[in-house]
Amino acid sequence: MTEEPPGKYWRDDGILHIDVRGLGPPEPMVAILFHIEKPEEVGPVIVHHFCEPIYFYPELTEMGWSYEIIPGEPEEVRLILRQKT
Repeated sequence: MTEEPPGKYWRDDGILHIDVRGLGPPEPMVAILFHIEKPEEVGPVIVHHFCEPIYFYPELTEMGWSYEIIPGEPEEVRLILRQKT
């Protein structure tokens, strides 16, 4: 049985959304990694965060993912992650 990652996640129009707001470190990173490390997940992935995860950006880049801040709700940092080709 696979353990469920922390946070909330869903698909909308085929795009994976991961909501890590309200989670304490390191749970946001754990939740994001759980999903993007799956071979079938090629993105884009939208992350709903409460702050900009600046310390996670180098790891995302090393793993071959790009990131961009996009408009979100008030007091939300919304990122779109895309796998680099």
